[in-house]
Order: sequence, then C-alpha cells, then structure tokens
Amino acid sequence: MAIVLRFVDIDGFLQERFFYVVHVSNTAAATLKEEISNVLLSFNLQIENIRGQGYDGASNMRGAWNGLQALFLNDCPYAYYVHCFAHRLQLALVAAAQDESSTWVFFSQLTAIVNFVGASHKRHHQLQIAQANEIAKNVATGERETGKGVNQIGTLHRAGATRWSSHFESICSLVDMYVATCTVLENLVDEGSTPAIRGEAQGYFRIMKTFEFVYILHLMHKIMALTDMLCKSLQNKSLDILNAVNCVKTTAGLLSTLRENGWDSHIEHVESVCRENDIDMPEMGAPFKGGRSSKGEDHITFEHHYHFDVFNTVIDYQLMELNNRFNDEAMELLILSSALEPKDGFKSFKVGDICKLASKFYPDDFTQQEMYCLKSQLQHYELDVPYHEKFKNMSTISELCRGLTETQKSQNYYLIDRLIRLVLTLPVSTATTERAFSAMKLIKSSLRNKMGDEFLADSMVVYIERELAENIDTDSIIDAFESLGNRRVLFH
Repeated sequence: MAIVLRFVDIDGFLQERFFYVVHVSNTAAATLKEEISNVLLSFNLQIENIRGQGYDGASNMRGAWNGLQALFLNDCPYAYYVHCFAHRLQLALVAAAQDESSTWVFFSQLTAIVNFVGASHKRHHQLQIAQANEIAKNVATGERETGKGVNQIGTLHRAGATRWSSHFESICSLVDMYVATCTVLENLVDEGSTPAIRGEAQGYFRIMKTFEFVYILHLMHKIMALTDMLCKSLQNKSLDILNAVNCVKTTAGLLSTLRENGWDSHIEHVESVCRENDIDMPEMGAPFKGGRSSKGEDHITFEHHYHFDVFNTVIDYQLMELNNRFNDEAMELLILSSALEPKDGFKSFKVGDICKLASKFYPDDFTQQEMYCLKSQLQHYELDVPYHEKFKNMSTISELCRGLTETQKSQNYYLIDRLIRLVLTLPVSTATTERAFSAMKLIKSSLRNKMGDEFLADSMVVYIERELAENIDTDSIIDAFESLGNRRVLFH
C-alpha cells in the first residue's frame, strides 16, 4: 500500500509527495487504517489534522459504513473523502459507453481484433509492412503530409480495464491502421497456417468491413478524444479540486455540443470512409429490421437507429456519468469553495459563502473569534485583491494561493490564506499513488526481489522524489554513516 501526502508548501505551491509504502497482511479496511495510522504517528503526524482523503473505487476503500474512508471519518469528521476523479471517470465513461448494446459488441470486437493481429511477431511484422506500403501510397497521392516525426510506423494498442486512456489509444491506433489491419486479415484468410486461423481472420475481416463497425469506431474516436483530455488533466499533481470540477463541466459542454450539432458531420465522415474502403452502406431511409420490437410495432429507419439509438444514446450515457460525480455534501462543499475562485475578476466572490464554508466544513480550524476576524478580512480583501495587478488574470485557487504568498498579502489575510490551503488539500486523483506502484516494479525487480520493506520504502522515496534527492549533500550522508561507529576503512 502506497501513501502519498498532499499539502501546500510555505511558498503557496500545491504539492503531492510520495511518503511511504507499507506491506499489509490483508486488504480489510480496518487493517489498512491501522497501518496508515501507524506510519503517520511514527512521523508525528496526527490523524485529527487530516483534511482530505482519496482512494480508488474499491469497496473496501469507499464503503459508506465500513470502508476505509468511513473509518477515518469516525476519527476525524473533517477528512472529507473524494473518490479519485481519474479512476472514476476513465472506468465509468468506458462502462457508460458500453451500456448501449451495439457499443458493447464493438468493444468486444475491437479487443478480439487487436489481440488476434498482435498475437505473433510474424503478424506484427506483416502489419508494419502493410502500414508502410499504405503510408507510401498516401504520400505519393498527396493524401498524407511529409515532415519530421510524421508518418511513423506504429502498432495496435490493447485496451486495459484499469489503464487510463488505453481505450482511446486502442481506437486511435485502429483508426490510423485500419487499411493495414484489413490487409493483414485478408492475407491470413488465404495464407493462414491452420483452418482455425483462416476462419478467425475471415470473421474479423468481415466485421471490419461492416458499416456499423466503422460507424461506432469513428463515433468513439470523437467522444473519447474529448473525455481523454479530461482524464489526462486529472492526473496532474497540482490540479485543485475546483479546477477539476471545471474540467468536468467543459467536457460535458463539449459532449452536449457534439450531441446537438455533430450528427451531420459525423455521418458524412463515416460515409467518406466507407466509400474509400468499398464498404456497403445501408440506405438511411430504409426500415431498420434489427429493431426494438419483434412484433414490428416500431417502424424505424436506419438513420433513426444510428442517430437516436446509438449516437445520442452513447453521448447521453457519458453526460449522465459526468453530471453525477458528487453526493449532496460534496456538492455543497464545492459550491461554497467556488466563492474563492479568482477567475473572471473574482466574479464568484461571496463573503457569506466563504464564511459558511469555514464555519460548516472547517470548524476545528477556526475559533469563534477568528470567524469574526475572517468576515472582517474578507471585506477588506474584496476591496483590495481583485484590483491588484498581480491577481487580474488568475483563474485557479492554486494560482491565488501562490499570488498571496508572493505579494505577502497572505500575512494580512492569513485566515483567508488558511482557508484556501485547506480547500487545496482536497485530493483530485490517485495518479501519484499509481505512479509509485509503477516505480516499485523498476526498483524491486527479479534481481532484487529480496529487498526488505524498509529498504524498499527508502529506495522508492529517493527514486520517486528524485528532484529532492538531488539536493542532498553526499558528504553529509558519508559523515552521518561514519559517525555511527568506528570503521576500518576511512571514507575521507
């Protein structure tokens, strides 16, 4: 289990730092809480001072009654839990896309095709040759531009259930290598070494040459291009929770625009792809017979099916996931916190909301006397900070926190500065923790698989936080080691 601390440093910069890795005997919530508490207390960090906690979506973490977050809330009611945005969105958006049956079938087919074509080095080599020939042909006809770094020979990417952005990468690779993949499958139909391989290749080739597969491939390419940017931005260490919420809102806005105005351009693009690849297209005005009623009660056309039953439905599922991210308490916390945002010339600034934020969600951090002082400071702040040149173009509370420190206004408005820092500690994602596990695979390799837990944790701190380790004086380490006892070998 990896532990990461999120805090605001003395200069006003939001930091996420790898802190420790702990070996646990089991993953029960009580065990995890005990181990985390022991680590924090060993470094004199008190549980009651926690002001935010974030985990992935496992039930032992997020359980409302017996989950890890609930156990910490029992000890510290102001350690507000935020479900990892990146986990929640990446996995939920893919699941939402698959809620429409034809889209679920598409993702199953996509995985099978990528696995089949990439199953051997020989097929992979054939794919690269086919792609190189396709690129050369397109360059000769002027369909592709030439230049440094363009027209690279790639490969098909597998989609992983827990790997962020992997579904989008898989779709992008197949869009770019569609012709090359069809060429490899067509060759395997004739040249496959066994009847099973030839039969599979023929089945996948027929699937890729259907209008429905091409239609959904390019639809998901458009949708995931919008949501993927959001998922990547949520992995930023310095992203504050209000900025994360704004990213979710802008993504939802773009999806709404695509739903209302994107059908015509999408179907035109799919039609052009079908013409280029000799794919039979259905007559859009003809009756759709794969419909919803076996009794023929619903007389719908192909255009109606692909526009409303697929295009609109898939986007609606995505919007539903984006618009239902938070419970009522979390929403109130975010709404009140938005009063601190400096964007649009401090348009959202409200003294009443900020005072309510402090009194309701952080009562242990402000005395009754400080609450009176906070209101007074806010009144001065409203007439001062928004008109200062330094703050005019700011848009996030992370920038605001740094600006208050740089201009030394944090000394005058120390209570406001404290409240801003408390809001900034709310976690956005567990991306830093996931990176720690990736680093552990590099450190504890097959050649170093007997490392003890303490040595592993120390090694991971030095490796992951290498920019801090670079500032450590090597001579001071040698002196400290030498002072532990007499050595037969002199280090100086």
